[in-house]
Amino acid sequence: MSDFVSEFWNMYVIVITAASVFACIALLYVQSKATFTPGKTMGHVWDDTLEEYNNPMPMWWSWLFLITIVFTVIYFTLYPGLGNVKGMLGWTSANAHQAEVAKMDATVKPLFAKYQAMDVKAVAGDKQAMEMGKNLYLTYCMQCHGADARGAKGFPNLTDSDWQWGGEPEQIKATLNEGRMGVMPPHAQVGADTVKDLANYVRSLSGLPNDSVRAAKGKEAFNSVGCSGCHGPDAKGMQALGAPNLTDKVWLYGSSEAVISETINGGRNNKMPAWKEFLGDGKIHVLTAYVYSLSQGK
Repeated sequence: MSDFVSEFWNMYVIVITAASVFACIALLYVQSKATFTPGKTMGHVWDDTLEEYNNPMPMWWSWLFLITIVFTVIYFTLYPGLGNVKGMLGWTSANAHQAEVAKMDATVKPLFAKYQAMDVKAVAGDKQAMEMGKNLYLTYCMQCHGADARGAKGFPNLTDSDWQWGGEPEQIKATLNEGRMGVMPPHAQVGADTVKDLANYVRSLSGLPNDSVRAAKGKEAFNSVGCSGCHGPDAKGMQALGAPNLTDKVWLYGSSEAVISETINGGRNNKMPAWKEFLGDGKIHVLTAYVYSLSQGK
């Protein structure tokens, strides 16, 4: 990255910019000194009738170049444009951004502070707060969970009652603040037959078609190979570990035997990023209320 902030690139921008301006000046100078014979052709013909004439550049075109040159000189004198030269006004995009942020904070911070003092469930019932929460969701969350919050493969549905880490306000807020790291370790070492047995057993828990003989073997293997250590002996999961419930017919990656076998063989790694530092407490509080309202808030 240091290559792009070295002095070379500063000089590169200055040279390219200055050369463009001088090229316009040179064009006007050459045009002013050249000898033209209006109506005389240069002997070049295209498409039978298209000829090149020895005519001067139209005056409006010359004035356009001149205005461009004057504007450029004035602009580069006042504003940054030649590499890291700041300009006489001292304007920078960073300062402009900070001013915009400060202006927006002065407007919205009191509003977020108002909602932050309220209980999450009360905020979930406030129409204005939910509009704010929806805007936050569409800005930061929809890329993974979808515009309708129904998720996608590998990304949880936020509108149902199935919660991998818990759906109470404090649990949702912890997820948004700190993020989550969901890890399913690979179990290919148990062998292909056992993996298939486990896949059939897991399918049977949700009432899906399965090989009953293999499912029976899978039930025994479920406890012996350590699956119950995370998902529980009843396979209903453990929210403290982020281990999903295998009996509720909700599937993050798919319910086919092939996909379940793939999960058992290779494991899964899924990460929910932390938003505390980026969004701050006020926005996190409103966003928590909005996510809560999508399911349990109803």
